[in-house]
Amino acid sequence: MFALRKSATAFGADLMEIDRPGRPAPGFVTIDVAAAGICGSDLHAYEWTPGYEFMAMAMPVTLGHEFSGVVREVGEGVTGLAAGDSVTCWPTVACGACEACRSGEPQHCQNRAIIGLHCDGGFAETVTVPARNCRPLPAGLPLDVAALAEPLAVAVNAVDVAEVQPGERVVVLGPGPIGLGIAWIAQGRGARVLLAGLDDGVRLATARRMGIAQCVDLREESLEQATRRVFGGPADRVIEATGVARSVSDGLAVLRSGGVMVVAGIHSAPLALDLTHFVRSKKQLRAAHDTTARALDEAIRLLAQHADTLAVLITHRQPLARAVEAFELARSRTAVKVMLIPATAGGAA
Repeated sequence: MFALRKSATAFGADLMEIDRPGRPAPGFVTIDVAAAGICGSDLHAYEWTPGYEFMAMAMPVTLGHEFSGVVREVGEGVTGLAAGDSVTCWPTVACGACEACRSGEPQHCQNRAIIGLHCDGGFAETVTVPARNCRPLPAGLPLDVAALAEPLAVAVNAVDVAEVQPGERVVVLGPGPIGLGIAWIAQGRGARVLLAGLDDGVRLATARRMGIAQCVDLREESLEQATRRVFGGPADRVIEATGVARSVSDGLAVLRSGGVMVVAGIHSAPLALDLTHFVRSKKQLRAAHDTTARALDEAIRLLAQHADTLAVLITHRQPLARAVEAFELARSRTAVKVMLIPATAGGAA
């Protein structure tokens, strides 16, 4: 079968033919992949930016952690799943033994592995994963839309970490798939939302199609000006999803005293912060990464209820056989979410 694999500690990835996985081990399931989305983390791994050196020990490894599909086979001891079930996957594989896992917070497991980064993922025709990481899908939810569950769950978690309340003024920085999800979810919870991008015409147009009315391209207006124009004052919450360190400073500058800023992007450069000013302004800086079981369940529910609205996030569907071209498309910023579709799942989308 075809798979897109990271084989070297350098730029790029390789589309190659590998053996299909055998019978799944006890507690595991084998899934025929229907659709798999290209994520910002995949792009970082592809470009080999700082922070992904941990992958070297796993290479060669099949990329892809945002995917859905149909269970082909279940391993011994698996209950609640059967061949033919449609599923999506939480890619965080927790150890199950540490204090965080014992406390029911596997997202804080420091021994965790990520499917598609530490072990083989979904940019393949078939993938084998722990059954406990799979979530059954509601009937009628298209499988390509269901592959949005993981990034939407990351967005739900970021809004949860920000503790967004109805009526609050929320600035979201970065109109990529995560930022679009954050803005849409915050608005759905009753917040007033301003979504900001930089030379992001395609993505801001997608935001408007999703019903996010207040969008600004920072080529045309500064963030401070746009925030004042839309809200009449500073923001109560700022959520960053750009991956550009400077945007954290820009976000703090438009945040009210005592407000909360959540950093959700993955950054390859450090941040210089005036700590004295930060302390005196009493602003709160938080980090949101990965997701939670509750947020994943909410994301699947939102996808089932709003499939048509959220489907607009998928701007391109490419066959797995053109995966390298699809990655270059995703890097170009002329796409929002690029889905890879294995040839064996050509009708799934």
